[in-house]
Parts: sequence; structure tokens; C-alpha cells
Amino acid sequence: MRKYVGEMALLITAVIWGSGFVASAVALEHYTPYQILAGRFLLGALLLSVVFVKKLKSIRKSTLWKGVILGFFLYIAFALQTVGLQFTTPSKNAFLTAVNVVIVPFLGFLIYKRKIDWYELFGAVLALIGVALLSLKFSAEVNVGDLLTLCCAVGFAFHIFYTSRFVKDEDPILLTLLQMATAAVIGIGVVLFRGETAFSMDPNGAMPLLYLAVFSTTLAFLLQTIAQKFISETKAAIILATESFWGMVFSIIILSEVLTVKMLFGAFFILCAILLSETKLGFLKKKQIKEIT
Repeated sequence: MRKYVGEMALLITAVIWGSGFVASAVALEHYTPYQILAGRFLLGALLLSVVFVKKLKSIRKSTLWKGVILGFFLYIAFALQTVGLQFTTPSKNAFLTAVNVVIVPFLGFLIYKRKIDWYELFGAVLALIGVALLSLKFSAEVNVGDLLTLCCAVGFAFHIFYTSRFVKDEDPILLTLLQMATAAVIGIGVVLFRGETAFSMDPNGAMPLLYLAVFSTTLAFLLQTIAQKFISETKAAIILATESFWGMVFSIIILSEVLTVKMLFGAFFILCAILLSETKLGFLKKKQIKEIT
């Protein structure tokens, strides 16, 4: 039962992140990318601190350093994605970020010598193909933005992987709060270093930023951390890859983007990826057993 709760929480996270594409596009008209990162993580950390203030007394040393590690990977991944977007196309940026879905299972093998689940690995590849069809405008050209975005995918892969490792022994709420706080401290430092201290209070920019902070950051990462307590990191990465699908849905509904056959095929591949990682083709095995008997 907990596994299904975890999967549903990750699916909600992917839906929220998909809707965040629209909010990010509007917020970027009023703030620099680094201001958005600092703002969303600072507001997220403050909100979690207020809501779960009683839990702050029970922070352990192990929870603290694990939260700092996750916060570091989180900020670096977002920053590389943001900088990479300045040199490459949004479609390539979205696709290369999703490469993390294939990297995650290999991290377990390389770092902890954990056996690779080939069903989940094949599901990860299907998910990546689906994301490519949804977001990628095929081009052979590779530039520095593509390389930076690929590095961002590695950062997100490490974040997903270590979230699964750390949350097994730690309070997911405190772990989320501490990584938000760490990312906020790094983000504020970067903003000050870059001299981007002029902060617009225009409601047209503040509201999307508030949405990113409350939903795309605080709620989404809290759900992700709690959910990864119950399912494998590879399956988590596959479900989170549906972010591209939900981004397409919200773009069609809100921004009137035209639905194409390529998009439908992309959605189909992502659905197949989830079914494969979830069932491991168990329904076919049962059918074969029945036929034999």
C-alpha cells in the first residue's frame, strides 16, 4: 500500500513540475534566473520552518549533513540547467535534463555495486525516448549549453539517488527543509556575488514566483522526499520523467500549444515505461503459466 502512495505522490510532483514551466516562463520576465532560484528556495525553507517548527528541535547531526548534500546537488543541478538554457534551446534543455532517468540505475551499480534491474533500465530508456518525442526538435548541433545541461542531468540523478538512500533512515520533512535551506544559502550567495540585489515587487512577477516557491518547490520536493522512502530510485526517476508529459498538457491547455502526432507517440512511450517498471511484465508471465496449466 505504501508503494502505491509513494507512486501517487511522485505523480503529483511531476504534475506540479509540469505546471511550473508556465510559471517559470512568466517569472523570467521579471527576475533573473538566479533571483528565481534564491527566491523559491528561501521561501520554501521559511514555509517549511513555520509549518514544522516543532520538528526543528529533533534535527540530528546525520540529518544535517545529509540535507546539506542534497541541497548542494539540488542547487547545482538547477543552476547548470538555468545557465545551459542560455546557450541551447528549451527543447534540448528539457530532453538533456531528462537523461537523469537513465543515469540513476547506473549510480547504484557503480557506487554500491547494486544489481541493475533490467526491466527498470529498459523502462528508463523508453521514458527518455518519450521525452525526446515530446520536447526535442532534432538537431545534430552540440554546444556548451548542451554540455552544461547534461551535467545538470548528472546533478539531478545524484539528487534522486541520494534522496532514496538518505530518506530510509531520516525524517523526510527535516531532510526536505534542510536541503531547501542549503540551496537558499547558496542561492543568496550567488545573487549577492553577481550583484543582482534589485528585486521587483511587481505582482505579475511575484505571483508566479510564489507559485514556484509554494508548489513547485516546497510541496513538490516534500512529496518527492516522502515518496522515495517507499520505492526505488530508478522507478522514482521514471515517474518524475512524466514532468515533460504534464508540461505538454499544461502548454496545450494554458498556452494553446498544438498537439502533434509526435507528442502522442512521446506520451505513449512514457506510459509504456511506467507500466514496464511497475509490472515487470508480470501479467504476461501469469498468462503463460495459465496456458501451460
